[in-house]
Amino acid sequence: MGLGNLWRFPYIAGENGGGAFVLVYLGFVLFIGVPLVMAELAIARRGRSSPVTTIALVAEAESGSRGWQSIGWMSVLGPLLALSFYAVVGGWSLDYLVKAATADFSNASSEQAQQMFATLLDSPLRMIASFSLMIVGVAFVVGTGLRRGIEKVATFMMPALAVLLISLAVYANIVGSSAQAWQFLFDADFSKLTSEAVLMALGQSLFSIAIGTGALLAYGAYLPDYVSIPRAAWTIALADTAAALIAGLLIFPIVFASDLDASEGPGLIFVTMPLAFAQMPGAQVVGPMFFLLVFFAAFTSGIGMLEPFVSWAEERSGLDRRKAVSVTAVLVWLLGLAAVFSFNIWKDFTPLDMIPQLEGRTVFSILDYGVSNVILPINALLIALFAGWAINSRNMRRDIGLEQNLGWYLWQFSIRILAPVAVLSVFLFNLVG
Repeated sequence: MGLGNLWRFPYIAGENGGGAFVLVYLGFVLFIGVPLVMAELAIARRGRSSPVTTIALVAEAESGSRGWQSIGWMSVLGPLLALSFYAVVGGWSLDYLVKAATADFSNASSEQAQQMFATLLDSPLRMIASFSLMIVGVAFVVGTGLRRGIEKVATFMMPALAVLLISLAVYANIVGSSAQAWQFLFDADFSKLTSEAVLMALGQSLFSIAIGTGALLAYGAYLPDYVSIPRAAWTIALADTAAALIAGLLIFPIVFASDLDASEGPGLIFVTMPLAFAQMPGAQVVGPMFFLLVFFAAFTSGIGMLEPFVSWAEERSGLDRRKAVSVTAVLVWLLGLAAVFSFNIWKDFTPLDMIPQLEGRTVFSILDYGVSNVILPINALLIALFAGWAINSRNMRRDIGLEQNLGWYLWQFSIRILAPVAVLSVFLFNLVG
């Protein structure tokens, strides 16, 4: 459970009209996402190296073509770019953790909540401080290899986040406009669905369950042989999708009850949650806990995003782990500065207006859009082609652990036909239209 579920899904769903977008998103998760997760985990467990090396080893053993290494490259560069703006959002959650702890949400109105977030965005130094702490913390953990410590904390924090998320969603549906929220999320009006919204749904489905981000290739390398890959894939997909939907059912009742705009954008969760805590009994405890857990979700996501590039750099450059982490963290920090400035001193800077799909987008928006709707779909397409056509089907079936039955044939159809056709169609339609 990461920021892709808690932060990104609600605001992307809000920007794209709700119901129809959500239905398309669920379809992508079910028919494309799950088979691709199986493929990535199987390839990762077979290669047991960094994403770049894993793809190279499997490609050499199967097809002899070096061109497939582009999957590995996008799997380490994509998350590195994503971390540059993820760290900014993680910084927001850290800032709001302090606010919640000092009771700054007491009796906040919708106008005050919006102004509170606007004040944060207008302060580049304040944003730099919080996002820098996020980068330093992630770099420290990855550099020192404190995986056991993170695993122990995650064992407590993730269930705690799930319980808190469900509890807050129940509370929001009691005090907020639950009927309007449910209608917005699940009443599919396809007249509101644009081709760009379909692409956004595809990108969000890939982002939510980490397809093409390098995380599955990095962590799948440590997957024990006894673990069932189909079961693991379904667990990942169902848990992440449930978290995203619950986050929506938490946010939108408050949005509609407070007469806020569902298309608020990246700041949606930071505008709505203070309103929930303003009148909530025990908010002095629940508020800080919520933003602490959101920060932890961002923090663990950041570790997963930094690890693939660092593991590759450590393998290929000869640098020790700490030096590889330091160099990588500085690069992410510099790119993150541009994302920070997108909300204040560079808020009118839209450098890629010559590209229709990126017209009017700031550096932050370009990074978000580029990773989710360009890099991840292309990488997903390549993974599908690699797993479905380049790898011997007998070897692939063995690596996944599927019997030669209906499940295997459905997986093959999805990977060989459905995923490539769907991803390519959506991508090209938006490119030309």
